[in-house]
Parts: sequence; C-alpha cells; structure tokens
Amino acid sequence: MNHTPDSPSSILGILPHRFPFLFVDRVTEFIPGQRIAATKRFSADDEAARGSLLPPPIIPIGILLELVTQVGAVLVMERPEMAGKVAMILQIPSAHVQRPVQIGDTVRVEAEVVKIGPRSGELHGAIWHEGERLAEGTMRFAIVEQAQILGEKSGVG
Repeated sequence: MNHTPDSPSSILGILPHRFPFLFVDRVTEFIPGQRIAATKRFSADDEAARGSLLPPPIIPIGILLELVTQVGAVLVMERPEMAGKVAMILQIPSAHVQRPVQIGDTVRVEAEVVKIGPRSGELHGAIWHEGERLAEGTMRFAIVEQAQILGEKSGVG
C-alpha cells in the first residue's frame, strides 16, 4: 500500500471499522511512518451526534479519542508489513479537551509517531477547528494479528 491513503476506499482497506463506527472522512497529509492529518465533519445525521441533550449538541469525548486513534491507526497500519494485523489501544496516558466539538464542525486531526516497534507503539494526536486546538493526547497501542482478535473463521480481512 505504498501510497497516500486519501480516499474512503483506501481508508476502508486499512481500518477494520465500518459505519457507524468509522470516523475518518479523508486523509489530507501523509508522511509514511511519521505523521498524518485527516478531516472529519460531524453532521446532525452522524451517529455520534445522537443522544446529546445539550444545545447545541456536542460530540462525546470518547468519540473524539476514537477519531484520533483511527487516524493514528491509518498512519501505523498503512505499512505493507502490517497486512493482516490490527492496532489495539492499550493506554491513553494523557488526554486534554480544551473545547467540545459541536455538530456542524469540520475538524482536522493530526497524529505523529512518538515511537514504534514490531508489536507496540505510541502516538501523539490533536484535534483542530479553524486554527484552534480543541483536544490533544497520547495513546499507546499493541499490534496484533487479526486472527488473534477476530478468530480464524471470522471472514474479516
């Protein structure tokens, strides 16, 4: 996969997530093994928007953390040697939200590799809206064979 994963179909080829739990709309920058930037527009039709009781509705913090980790997973899992593997969050040692994301916001998500090995790694990520940093954090992840998680006969792959 030695190309920029900028289309929805290439993102689907890297991440195991599907609707309604796939949050990455488009990759806008990509430096293999180092850095990635992507966008996500949260609309009123988004599953992430359902259930918010606040006016205006906001996106839950857990969804924002998942968005950052999905963008980071595209960066890490795009490498050819990652075929048949998935990244799993082990720990989020730091996460800070300065302002909530609202329905209608288009956010820019950035992630960069802090360190990576054959079985684990660490990423730092941030979410931006109109030049303002809304959230940032660090995550640690494991890299495992899909078969270990999904089972040999799952049909996923």
